Amino acid sequence: MPSMETENSSISRAEEIKVLANEAFQARKYTQAIDLYTQAIELNSQNAVYWANRAFAHIKREEYGSAIQDASKAVEVDPKYSKGYYRRGTAYLAMGKFKEALKDFQQVKKLSPNDPDAARKLKECEKAVMKLKFEEAISVPESERRSIADSIDYRSIDVEPQYSGARIDGDVVTLDFVKKMMDDFKNQKCIHKRYAFQIVLQMRDMLRALPSLVDINVPDGNHFTVCGDVHGQFYDLLNIFELNGLPSDENPYLFNGDFVDRGSFSLEVILTLFAFKCMSPAAIYLARGNHESKSMNKIYGFEGEVKSKLSDTFVELFAEVFCCLPLAHVINEKVFVVHGGLFSVDGVKLSDIRAIDRFCEPPEEGLMCELLWSDPQPNPGRGPSKRGVGLSFGGDVTKRFLQENNLDLVVRSHEVKDEGYEIEHDGKLITVFSAPNYCDQMGNKGAFIRFEAPDLKPNIVTFSAVPHPDVKPMAYANNFLRMFS
Repeated sequence: MPSMETENSSISRAEEIKVLANEAFQARKYTQAIDLYTQAIELNSQNAVYWANRAFAHIKREEYGSAIQDASKAVEVDPKYSKGYYRRGTAYLAMGKFKEALKDFQQVKKLSPNDPDAARKLKECEKAVMKLKFEEAISVPESERRSIADSIDYRSIDVEPQYSGARIDGDVVTLDFVKKMMDDFKNQKCIHKRYAFQIVLQMRDMLRALPSLVDINVPDGNHFTVCGDVHGQFYDLLNIFELNGLPSDENPYLFNGDFVDRGSFSLEVILTLFAFKCMSPAAIYLARGNHESKSMNKIYGFEGEVKSKLSDTFVELFAEVFCCLPLAHVINEKVFVVHGGLFSVDGVKLSDIRAIDRFCEPPEEGLMCELLWSDPQPNPGRGPSKRGVGLSFGGDVTKRFLQENNLDLVVRSHEVKDEGYEIEHDGKLITVFSAPNYCDQMGNKGAFIRFEAPDLKPNIVTFSAVPHPDVKPMAYANNFLRMFS
């Protein structure tokens, strides 16, 4: 048994490390903070504060599954520690699990009855649950649902004479139109809803015709660029085009999901990407990310932004079009590109991905869910997801998937990386993330990857954030989530 003296020494050392962890957290070095809180926990696992603090750092890294585990441990160590329930409630909210969150905030209120902050959050959470129940009550079964697109005739919408923004003549989206639209967006002007409808409806027809796994052919001597998450950071998207040229048949791009949410210029991003695709289908390819879904858009800002800048009808239309986005791409039969990652079972063939019926909201398990949500891990095998959805997969899983499908490389996005990218799994997996200084607070670089055919050697280009107008990230997000961010 350790002596009292040794125990006291461990406790005081743990406190010293907690102070360092708090400093790292304040400096927004969340990974470092997690490592330090872990050291403190190893020295003294009976301190609920360490568990709750580590949960908070996980929340900042969007690792909500790990945050729930840590916060649960905090309340197990000290059932009267209100911050444990508070952190767990916050993580549940971020995952859209409002009913579970409500229970935790009720507990916070019970433990801190005079805390106005706790009362406010409980009230917001109650409102969210009520709204959810109402929406469930009036929802129409999937099989009976009619497409919103069938009720829209954009040609019958008049454009007012005083409208001075970008215009589409007839049915064809031209480069001149896209450039003028981007310029208007840059000056914080909105596009006329007639043209917005036209772009999104044309996009819907185009995407519906594609398979769930799209093959891309890059001829010898040509190049191809893959970008990761953009997350509504329109001014950084413009910077990518400054650095690497506008999308065209000679300069094609693949944007690998998570175009929207978090950043407050998501509408500008999605309309720009869609317009380029309408202009020239071979100039730009688009993959679905986990944020191209109703539940995420409701929480993280896209729904609120679309209602504010266009209308409720567009919210429904975008939700429908997002369900048409392909789930993965293969470049020259060698490079597999997907937003999230690989699978909970071995033996998945490219034909299995092609066969996925993707025209739905993402399910909570199965191949489609894992493609959108999974993350790599350094250890071999598979483990639970830090996010609470999907899984973590090791280098052996990556290697087997590549061998079984005669591929060379996996490229995925989905995770913030300090340098904008990370190479893992013996060079067989690259994460690319294209939203620099994510949410105006992470201080990370962005990156994109240029592949030259025929050897398809990845050439990674990194870049820093550029200034944007003074509109904060999450400006259109749900009230209750803004309170926690």
